[in-house]
Amino acid sequence: MVKTINNRYSLSKEKIRVLLLEGIHENALNFFKDSDYTNVEYLKSSLDKEQLIKKIKDVHMVGIRSRTFLTKEVLDQANLLMAIGCFSIGTNQVDLEAAKMNGIPVFNAPFSNTRSVAELVISECIFLMRKIPEKNFAAHEGKWLKDALSSFEVRGKNIGIVGYGHIGSQVSILAEGMGMNVFYYDIEKKLSLGNSKSCSSLEELLSSSDAVTLHVPDTPVTRNMITAKELALMKRGSYLINASRGSVVDIGALADALESGHIAGAAVDVFPKEPASNKEPFISPLQKFPNVILTPHIGGSTVEAQSSIALEVSEKLVKYSDVGSTIGATNFVEISLAPNFNKQRYLHIHENKPGMLNKISQAFVSRKLNIASQYLQTDPYIGYVITDIDSKTDSKEILKELKLIPGTIKARVLF
Repeated sequence: MVKTINNRYSLSKEKIRVLLLEGIHENALNFFKDSDYTNVEYLKSSLDKEQLIKKIKDVHMVGIRSRTFLTKEVLDQANLLMAIGCFSIGTNQVDLEAAKMNGIPVFNAPFSNTRSVAELVISECIFLMRKIPEKNFAAHEGKWLKDALSSFEVRGKNIGIVGYGHIGSQVSILAEGMGMNVFYYDIEKKLSLGNSKSCSSLEELLSSSDAVTLHVPDTPVTRNMITAKELALMKRGSYLINASRGSVVDIGALADALESGHIAGAAVDVFPKEPASNKEPFISPLQKFPNVILTPHIGGSTVEAQSSIALEVSEKLVKYSDVGSTIGATNFVEISLAPNFNKQRYLHIHENKPGMLNKISQAFVSRKLNIASQYLQTDPYIGYVITDIDSKTDSKEILKELKLIPGTIKARVLF
């Protein structure tokens, strides 16, 4: 696993194994190759747990989308894995805590598909208020429903945005451009864009909106955020759009609200249980409603978004591998580092215990090596130390000593 170059020990780029799953946009594959990472395996499908465990044992970096689940069981088998790339906004398909405690930073693309999702939400809002789903369904059955009954413009209507982050704020801008009155609710204080107004509670937003769109992550706080109770607070004849996470809405309660007519229509892009592949059947209690738009988790599935995501995440993975920088990691302490051209760089990830920095430094001081620079960042559980030394020396014994320090999770050297 270790290549000797002029009495120095480091894993060369052609030996670093990269696995890209689920048909990630080819921009990622091209970026790795352009960065001299030639040992890249590219698969268009996901892998089941057994296949994944077998494959990931020999991989240093892995890229996934939403159908691959990196659980603690899987990660504990990935002894060589040093970084994970989630080519998506979310990272709920990865056990982030298990990854961190295995010394594996997880990178994602929190900005790259915001416009794609926002555009889908606005288009769905227009379609719902114009009764397009019902008229489309009827037309396919040979019925001609040409009327203006209960068909409205979005201009002048109230849209309520739950979660005013990257996507929610983009929806806000587009909705105001369409002439809508924008209200939002977020658990954190956010700067209002344009003429949007912050609501003091979720209840206030639900009761005042003609359409409600959800843009929150999957957390214990947001799971089942919208149940029968919240749906009852919404205006009769209003609409619900969910392009966030499938765990946020009680689908059974939404079906009941649609059945009663309290909710006039809905658009749902994410579901509590989704097929693992395009070959598996999709089943939902919402399928019987002609006033519901159902889409297969495609909010960010545009050519532009996937192209941008591929570049953003692959750049972060390569930068971590080449330089040690963890900026953009979702589960890891963040350190920004410049490329190191003239010095040996040692990376040490460890349990956050007293005296670790001193023990790491002793590996160099005891050999009379000058530490040119040293960076340390910690959280309550782990520490990450980067040490640059002036001398180009045999790193084999130093690396061995660093790995033997009690509490060490991972250590490697860069040149």
